[in-house]
Amino acid sequence: MLELTTSNLFSLPPFLGAFLPPIPIDSLFSTQGIMVMLLVAYGGAMWMFLSSAPKVYTVMVSDLQVAQQFYEGLLDLPAADVPLHYYYNYEQGMGAGGLDPMYMSVNPVATGVNTADGLWYQLKKNTQLHIISGANDGNGNRQRHVCFDRDCLEELLLRVQSRRLKYKIRRDRPLNFLVKDIEQRTIEMAEVAN
Repeated sequence: MLELTTSNLFSLPPFLGAFLPPIPIDSLFSTQGIMVMLLVAYGGAMWMFLSSAPKVYTVMVSDLQVAQQFYEGLLDLPAADVPLHYYYNYEQGMGAGGLDPMYMSVNPVATGVNTADGLWYQLKKNTQLHIISGANDGNGNRQRHVCFDRDCLEELLLRVQSRRLKYKIRRDRPLNFLVKDIEQRTIEMAEVAN
């Protein structure tokens, strides 16, 4: 019969013994040992939190109300909750210092939509689309939608094609295409080249 003692209660299996030394119970429950265990638990919790967070694509638009009609009406994207990591101003560090001024609006127009939060849509199972204001109008008073991620624009182009909307690809690298909305406004979807 095996007697349970502190020496064999916390001993490691033989195959792990080659890699890890046995941990004495005194050091495991010391202040330093408890701190190490708490740090390991915190690291594991952060890893689980960050690995389960949805991927977020951000699209900068010239008019949030027109964008809302386009993404909800024509593309039929469901609204999504704001991911938890965006509550802590994660996106504010994104910065737009290297952005070409042709894509930026000089005077953002106030709309009925809360411009601080923007619009949130579920693009795929673990992928969300964040629509914010800030882009300027394109040539000929087009609505401009600007994105830094080619993958995002490719997903949106697939959605446009599956909805059988009128579109025209103007350029493949960087991706740039035009789409007509319900009111026959032209929406320019543009990838910002790095």
